[in-house]
Amino acid sequence: GMMVSYIQSNYMGFGSGIVIPGTGISLQNRGNGFSLIDGHPNQVGPNKRPYHTIIPAFVTKNNQPLMSFGVMGGSMQPQGHVQMITRIFDYHQNPQAAIDAPRWRVMQGMKVNFEPEFDIKLLKNLAQKGHETLTGHYFEFGGAQIIYKFEDGYLAASDPRKDGQAVGF
Repeated sequence: GMMVSYIQSNYMGFGSGIVIPGTGISLQNRGNGFSLIDGHPNQVGPNKRPYHTIIPAFVTKNNQPLMSFGVMGGSMQPQGHVQMITRIFDYHQNPQAAIDAPRWRVMQGMKVNFEPEFDIKLLKNLAQKGHETLTGHYFEFGGAQIIYKFEDGYLAASDPRKDGQAVGF
């Protein structure tokens, strides 16, 4: 069968907050990443694309689709992707177990944000090595959706941290 990985994002909640009259469609807000300051490297102008973190992901094996997935959440996306791949392929976790597992997020500098389930000993050990450890709220760690292909069928896994769903048909 065929598989697709797709992430939709309006950026910043409901995007720009502007809704096209009579349609109910809200406009995205990716232009927020541009600068209006003259000479700024990301100054708004022709032929430029706004910064974004929309990273749909896909894994193949022997040129065949194996896993379609994505982790929404800004800079958490690539970090979440690494955590999903590591848990599923290195630790052989079921995709739903990989999604449900506690997450960490590297921030700027030496800051590392952890979900509350992490062992306090780990946080103290990292602090002794110079890291600033933080405990964050679940919504700070993205939302993952996975469809994994087994030999005898598919498994769809969805993250309870965010709205979203993995769909197969």
